[in-house]
Amino acid sequence: MIKKTTLYLLVGIGVLTFGPGAVALAFGETTNYVYVETNLNPANSIRAFQRGASGQLREIPGSPFATGGAGSGYNGVAVGPDDSDQEIVAAPDRSLLFAINAGSDSISVFRIAGDGSLAPVTGSPFPSGGNDPVSLDIAGNVLFVANKSGDPNRPTTILPNYTALIIGEGGNLRVADEKTNDTSQPFDSTISVASGSSVNQVHAVTGTDIVFGTDFLGNLIEHFRSDWIGGLHQLPPLALPTSLFTDTVTPRIPQGIWTHPTLPYLYVGVPLVNKLAIYRFNSAGNLTFIRAVPNQGSTICWLRTNRGGTRLYSTETASNSVGVYDTTDPENPVEIQELYLSGLGNAFQLSLSPDGSYLYVLSPRGASSIPEGQGNVLHTLSIGEDGKLTETLPAIAFPSTTNVRPRGIAAVSF
Repeated sequence: MIKKTTLYLLVGIGVLTFGPGAVALAFGETTNYVYVETNLNPANSIRAFQRGASGQLREIPGSPFATGGAGSGYNGVAVGPDDSDQEIVAAPDRSLLFAINAGSDSISVFRIAGDGSLAPVTGSPFPSGGNDPVSLDIAGNVLFVANKSGDPNRPTTILPNYTALIIGEGGNLRVADEKTNDTSQPFDSTISVASGSSVNQVHAVTGTDIVFGTDFLGNLIEHFRSDWIGGLHQLPPLALPTSLFTDTVTPRIPQGIWTHPTLPYLYVGVPLVNKLAIYRFNSAGNLTFIRAVPNQGSTICWLRTNRGGTRLYSTETASNSVGVYDTTDPENPVEIQELYLSGLGNAFQLSLSPDGSYLYVLSPRGASSIPEGQGNVLHTLSIGEDGKLTETLPAIAFPSTTNVRPRGIAAVSF
């Protein structure tokens, strides 16, 4: 039998002898990758991480990958242009990655290699169809963009809008036509909304022609029909029910939205009353409010459901926490956990790994109560068989001397 002291020595010699190879073996390389946008201005980029066998993340060679555009460069710590979701999305076939450049009104498109590295497609970045793009989603060969027009560093007279861009065979982006809010035709490539609406998310319902959006400061849920060829038709926007509020002064803000993966339900985070609203929608995209359920954290924001639709995850910005709901009954979610994240920060964007094993959460410095130098981290949370979360892996820091917030996460598996 080998004595323990000898065994330790052999292990030590093995690491020293095999160097990087032994480290890679210990890491346990997988074909799971996580992408996060740095949001730097003027040189925006995407940091790319490979997931190890035990869930740990390490940055891949060549990262960060330049987008060719600019982030918002926002250096404040209050509500502002970084309040959004789905800033990065991957094509369903994992061939392309799309990322916003909020500071240069463009969308970058990358080819994703099997090793997780990124290479821009010819012509990238492409015009976003508006000012200050903040959110993306894909249906078929159409990329939907929410353009906020809310960057305080770049005042504009361009109205915020929702734009549909056609994805070409090479990954290039273009609008189907230049018409905007043209009532002479049923579909337009761009639908403008009221100035100051602060659009913050666009979300296409899988397998349907329905697209939802939220106007954060407009206090409205938007919904559209898509013609699948780069056009949108706006349906009447909808305000949150008055029954959710106990006074007349609390702003009736809808924040994050997400749909059930197989059933016609829309979930909406209502941050200022800490509630999760549940809607049913029909094949025409019309919404019916069902109820709202409480959230144990503070300021519920962004949402995701698992592939089976049995769990919903929410980030709570003010309490820097993540809620877990049992959605086995999709009309009656029950919160079964509120996990408070390690360290300081404000939980914002989140993304589930395709295999449902991990939840990634960005926790930037989003409030002045967070000391400078704190926050701006990426958390990796393990998901148990019951859908509950644990945090045992170290967070990854995104250092910034100007308090620029990283924004947007996409997880991809091969």
